[in-house]
This record gives sequence, C-alpha cells and structure tokens, in this order.
Amino acid sequence: MRFIGITGGVGAGKSEILRYIGEHYKCEIYLADEVAHLVKQPGSRGYQELVKLLGTDAVAADGQIDRAVMADKIFARPRLLEQVNEIIHPAVREYLLERLELARSKGERELFFVEAALLIECGYLALVDEMWYIYADEEIRRERLRRTRGYSEEKISQIMSRQLSEESFRKNCDFVIDNSGSLTDTCRQIDERLQRAFRA
Repeated sequence: MRFIGITGGVGAGKSEILRYIGEHYKCEIYLADEVAHLVKQPGSRGYQELVKLLGTDAVAADGQIDRAVMADKIFARPRLLEQVNEIIHPAVREYLLERLELARSKGERELFFVEAALLIECGYLALVDEMWYIYADEEIRRERLRRTRGYSEEKISQIMSRQLSEESFRKNCDFVIDNSGSLTDTCRQIDERLQRAFRA
C-alpha cells in the first residue's frame, strides 16, 4: 500500500481530484480538515486538552467545542492559535497513522491518501511515500473561489498570502498535477501516475 499526500493552494481543485480517485481506485481517502473535527469530539483526548486550554465557556450547549467562541478567543490572543494547533495537528497525525496501519493489516486497499493544504508544514514529507502537488493557475483558482464559495478578492488574497509559494510546493513534492485545464486532462495525469494495475 502506498501512502500518498495531496496538497496545494486553495482553489486548486483537490476535492474534485480526490472524488475521481475514490471512484476509480481501491483506496482510502482522508481529509485532514474532517479528521481535525473528529479529534475534537467530546470524550477524545484532543477535546479534553482544548477545553483545558480554552476554558469551559468554549463548550456549547450540545457539548461540542463552540467554534465561534474559539475564534473570538484566538482573535483576542493570537498565540492561542499556535497552542490549539499544537493539540490538533499531533492528534490528526496519530489518527491517520492508526488508520494507515489498520488498512495495511487488512490488505484490501492499494492506496491511502491524505489531503491538506498544510501537509508539508506539518511534517508529512517524512511519513508519506509520495507527495502530490495539485497546481492550478492563480487566476483560475481565484475565479473558482469567487464562483463556488462566494469569496471576495480581499479574502482570497488573504488566504493565498498565508499559503506556501508555488516554488515551495514544487520543490517539496514528488509529482505535480496541473489542474488548470479540463477534468479529462487532469484525470489522464492521475491515471498515468497510478497506472492501470491500480484500477478498481
């Protein structure tokens, strides 16, 4: 089983690519943002550590961490974001590695994917067999974000300014998928990389 990381800037089309892979290959796919939500669930170690850090007033009536309250606290104390990440990121990694070992022990899948914009920054280069960079021209990414998410130009620029440069992505990744064109062309690149032997 190959462990493959999928990364790239906002609006590059990572979700669309993973949807195609999930439909055509024997694999498991995990989105780091979704896993981050799981490791904050009541009863988990991450949840307990977050409540200790943020205070009980950050717990909503349903027992979940109140995202709005957490966001307000982080805005008031920027250092708090680092502390939250110091809880969430290791918990996400531990969760993913447990799922990877489970998948390997079952032997039913050929590929294991994890997707996140921050895989490189969070040290996944040392864990994955391959790191893929999903590239798309900046103006195409901006248009997608305006159309699909309703983001303003200001918000798009703010998000992009916080992410790695194209040069950094390319330098750290083993394979680049150009998702600036048609989905057919993108899928062809994926198929060529994974080869017909991996087809479901």
